[in-house]
Amino acid sequence: MAEKRTRRKKAAYRKKVQNRFSMFLVMLALLMILVAVYASSIKLQERLDTLETQSVALQAQIDAEKQRAEEIELLRKRSQTKEYYEEIAKEKLGLVNGDEIVFKAE
Repeated sequence: MAEKRTRRKKAAYRKKVQNRFSMFLVMLALLMILVAVYASSIKLQERLDTLETQSVALQAQIDAEKQRAEEIELLRKRSQTKEYYEEIAKEKLGLVNGDEIVFKAE
C-alpha cells in the first residue's frame, strides 16, 4: 500500500513538473511573439512617419503647381487682350500709337 502511495506521489510530482515546464514553454512562446509584434510595430510606425513626411512634401508641391497653373491661366487670359499686345509692341518693338508722342533723351 505504501508503494502505491509513493507511485502516486511520484506520478503527481512528475505531472506537476511537466505542467510547470509546459506553462514555461507557453509563456516563452508568447513572449517571443509579443517581442516580434512589437518590433514589427516599431518598423511600421517609422515607415508611417516617413510616408507622412513625403505626403506633406508632395502636398506642398501640389499646392505650388496649382498656384502656378492659376498664374499661367491668368497670363493666358491677359495675353489675349488688346492691351497686352500694345504693351508688348511698345516694350519689345518700340512701336507707339498714332496719337502718342515719344520723347527721347539726347
